[in-house]
Amino acid sequence: MLPTTHHPYQHHQYHHYNHHHIQNTRFVVDDRSMWTTQSDYTDTTSTTLYGPIKYHDMAPELMTPMVLTPHSVVPYYLPQVLAALVVSLGSFAAGLGKGYSSPAIASLQDKQNYARHTGNFSDAFAVSQQQVSWVASVSMLGALFGGMFGGLAMKFGRKRVLVFTSLPFSGAWIITMFATSVEVMFFTGFVGGFCCAIVLLVSQVYISEIAVPDIRGCLSAVLKVASQIGVLVSFAAGAYLDWRQLALLIASAPLMLLVCALYIPETPSFLVLAGRERDAAAALRWLRGPEADVHRELATLRDNVRAGRTLRPAGHAGHAHGLALIMQPVFITCGLMLFQRFSGVTAFHSYAVSIFRETLGGTDPHGGALAMAFVQLLSSLLSGLLVDSVGRLPLLVASSVFMSLALASFGSFAYYEQMQRQRNASPPADHDWIPLLCVLVFTIAFSMGISPISWLLVGELFPLEYRGLGGALATSFNYACAFVGVKTFVDFQEMFGLHGAFWLYAAISVCGLCFIVCFVPETKGKDLEEMDHRYART
Repeated sequence: MLPTTHHPYQHHQYHHYNHHHIQNTRFVVDDRSMWTTQSDYTDTTSTTLYGPIKYHDMAPELMTPMVLTPHSVVPYYLPQVLAALVVSLGSFAAGLGKGYSSPAIASLQDKQNYARHTGNFSDAFAVSQQQVSWVASVSMLGALFGGMFGGLAMKFGRKRVLVFTSLPFSGAWIITMFATSVEVMFFTGFVGGFCCAIVLLVSQVYISEIAVPDIRGCLSAVLKVASQIGVLVSFAAGAYLDWRQLALLIASAPLMLLVCALYIPETPSFLVLAGRERDAAAALRWLRGPEADVHRELATLRDNVRAGRTLRPAGHAGHAHGLALIMQPVFITCGLMLFQRFSGVTAFHSYAVSIFRETLGGTDPHGGALAMAFVQLLSSLLSGLLVDSVGRLPLLVASSVFMSLALASFGSFAYYEQMQRQRNASPPADHDWIPLLCVLVFTIAFSMGISPISWLLVGELFPLEYRGLGGALATSFNYACAFVGVKTFVDFQEMFGLHGAFWLYAAISVCGLCFIVCFVPETKGKDLEEMDHRYART
């Protein structure tokens, strides 16, 4: 269907045909077929209209009936929600892996201490503090390279990458279950992180490309919610399972993604980019519903791809043009990733049980970690409800403010506890609510703002043709920061103490607030095509 144009007799007030009354009806006439394709009508029943309507004096006997039903104007979101739930299984698997290190490290250390007391090392091996930091962070190092590979691999299709990544993702966790040394855990952690980054990147781009603007933010939040459910399950199971049994549980999640992803379509944007317009139309019909007219959206995708190819110069000039086109989105997304990962929240989650053992007097550290994961899940759900109504920018600002305050407060309590120990006075157990409240506040702020929105903007800010490259750059940078942030936590703690490390993280969060206010744009309610054109103009 050709693009809609305006004709002299396009907008008229009609009263009734076939005994159905329609008030204030606006007709949009298609340039090729001249049939009515859109109507704002008040009758809730099927309404018979007649067209073509180009001329006032068109004889009624030459008109052919056309039936409009409420399905033609009511948004149909169910297929998009189902597709988002399927790809969120990848985020669920990633969340399980993210929550693995905290209970696994505690389990490794408990088994090591038990073996030293009993002399039975059949189910334990020695791990030093530096090796513990590698167990917690090596998956981030793998994710650094996985982000690069995932962006490049997306040229073969978003769905295909998800399917083929699921097998090694699951295999890495199965090997972890049979690990006989910490070096094997290093290897499997690297492979698991590599696959995790690919799945997270491709899932975010997939949802950004299939969802309509009205629900794109909400569906993107589904990924974060699924990830937080995975963390919660991992923390809860880790209180009862040892590190080998927990690895087996995690291995099942990527296999679920593999099976379910076979039943969802490829993204229409990728199919148009690949020249498969018939498949793109079929995918749009699957996603928008059988009654939807997908021709206009398909034409928009086609025009954007053609415009991008036409405007892009060839050779070195083309590379320079592409670099200029993505510089601003790269700066914004990588800046957010930097402040997200160096806020200390990621490091805290990786060592949650160990940190709670140091700061809580009488509260079970596994219970504290579980409460943190549960609050994180609720915050992600709330973020999904607010991101499309409140907007991205207000949530980011509020997130940075509360994170800064809570991190500084946690550091202050840790300093108070250190002073108490130096006076040979144990901190009273009834003060446990103070560090726990600080942890819950910065967890809520992190999960409602900078954590999900940083990933959402990766899928929103980059132009279609550079979305894979831009996503790869932002994702790889994110995991590079995560690796450094988690790996250096032990070093910061040794250098500055636990309190000094969290005061440092609070200062970084304040810098992140300044960055957000100065550079991050609001993208609420905007089509991806609108943002493409804006960056093209700049």
